[in-house]
Amino acid sequence: MSTTKTVLITGTSSGIGLATAVAAARDGWQVIATMRNTAKAGPLLAAAAEAGVSVDVRPLDVTDPASVAACFAGLDRLDALVNNAGAGHLGTLEQEDVEEVRAVLEVNFFGVLHVSKAALPLLRASRGRLLTVTSVGGVIGQPFNEAYCAAKFAVEGFMESLAPVAASAGVSVSVVEPGAVASEFVANVGVTEDAMAQAGPYAPALAAYLERTRGAFANAQAAEDVAARIVELLTAERPAFRVLTSDAARAFTGVKLADPDGSAVQALTGAWIAS
Repeated sequence: MSTTKTVLITGTSSGIGLATAVAAARDGWQVIATMRNTAKAGPLLAAAAEAGVSVDVRPLDVTDPASVAACFAGLDRLDALVNNAGAGHLGTLEQEDVEEVRAVLEVNFFGVLHVSKAALPLLRASRGRLLTVTSVGGVIGQPFNEAYCAAKFAVEGFMESLAPVAASAGVSVSVVEPGAVASEFVANVGVTEDAMAQAGPYAPALAAYLERTRGAFANAQAAEDVAARIVELLTAERPAFRVLTSDAARAFTGVKLADPDGSAVQALTGAWIAS
């Protein structure tokens, strides 16, 4: 019987997901690399080939329960899940439709729930690990990121609440919080001239925010660095609940977090359900 462990990673067509799939495969994991549109698998497959590893690419739309069910239908073992799929969004409440906000939550929050729910029976069986890539935006709300930060706050709260319950069944739960990361994620957010024109009374504030953000992402952390931290978590003897992936992320969230690795909160709430 093979002793190779299996990890399923969502959102692997680019950025952190792509880098994590390659890094995990290089570390000896059997990698199920999922993405909504497998026609975009070229960069991942090229990176894997360059690294001398292989990955199993499968379609998965995290917002579609049928797609999630189909992806998990053929799995008989899973040792780890990395929830990475997500989408950025810039906007402010007065200037956008609430349905746009709802769509952001579908991808970044409910998508995580759909996949995690499907994975948990397998993770219980293997006493595995459930990792979710969140963001420093899940700790500190940021201008014009209201919907995105709301989704990431929701993920953080959900996983922090789930962690002691999952631990009681042998499953380790962690969240990974990057700051600015050099990837296509930022480019995919996009702010068009039309969007600037429609910003109305918020246009000066949006322009100032974008200028500040360009500076922050000029010194962004490499996706490969974040991937390395995720792979460490996959094999750590005692994985922390919260992992901040850079000094910049630690400094930023340190403004708010007095319990940076989540251990105090986990000790507190874990005691509530200890048998």
